[in-house]
Amino acid sequence: MTWLITGGAGYIGAHVVHSMRAAGEQALVYDDLSTGAAERVPSGVELVVGSTLDRALLDRTLARHRVTGVIHLAAKKQVGESVEQPMRYYHENVEGLRVLLEAVTEAGVHSFVFSSSAAVYGMPDIDLVTEDAPCVPISPYGETKLAGEWLVRATGRATGLRTASLRYFNVAGAATPELADTGVFNLVPMVFEKLTNGAAPRVFGADYPTPDGTCVRDYIHVADLAEAHVAAAQRLAGAQPGKDLTLNIGRGVGVSVREMIDLISEEAGYDCDPEVAERRPGDPARIVASADRIATELGWTAKRDVREMVSSAWAGWGGSRSSGA
Repeated sequence: MTWLITGGAGYIGAHVVHSMRAAGEQALVYDDLSTGAAERVPSGVELVVGSTLDRALLDRTLARHRVTGVIHLAAKKQVGESVEQPMRYYHENVEGLRVLLEAVTEAGVHSFVFSSSAAVYGMPDIDLVTEDAPCVPISPYGETKLAGEWLVRATGRATGLRTASLRYFNVAGAATPELADTGVFNLVPMVFEKLTNGAAPRVFGADYPTPDGTCVRDYIHVADLAEAHVAAAQRLAGAQPGKDLTLNIGRGVGVSVREMIDLISEEAGYDCDPEVAERRPGDPARIVASADRIATELGWTAKRDVREMVSSAWAGWGGSRSSGA
């Protein structure tokens, strides 16, 4: 099979490309490079620069490379930005997906893996979030991911396209330093940035009903996440037409924000007490995945722990710099 990976030049996408190649799958990257980087794409993998809103380019790409499966990761993904720019998020995330699915089904593509998010759940008040938990997103970003799942699933029912929606929890780490997350939108790189600039990391709320008062989250190593995509893609390739999967990707282990900051500070060689700020609106006290269904359906379980996530992320951030950098 030949897999088109949209967003394959991004942080998560590049890891998926490398894992697909390691598994012997043929990969092709499609990315507009708005947040991705061409240098992330490995030698021997073609990069097509373009938007999922560009139907003509999609048609040419799918036909020229005889694409048989798509892993769709290209999307806008910042929660706060989505609140400020909801129309942009719906246009890029939902309309872009609609255009892509239209091109995919007309081209006779067999399998489609959709990058979803735990943001579809909103603020669940349960210890472990199963895939059957109510979906009540609290941001336009989360809404676009849930709408995307609906659209993917409906398209599969109507056309026989084999589909999977993968709900990511908190992603961290790097398979190699060159593939590390260079943005400062997730907790681990945000803390790195504060520490290396001589500032205290910030904790938003320390009075939650959790063991240490800070929010508890489920963290997944990006290399584990990428391997889950390979497992989903291979499962769909051998499935009956119309097969549909909806799966959490997490470890089923909760780690508090304070615990993560302590671990990050230790790994980076800093001794700094975090600054406690007011709670952010919409932050659930705890959101941890149930990972039972993906183990049953795909035989996949996460292999890497939070220490490996932090150490690999620090190596990519620039751990060779002096502690006072």
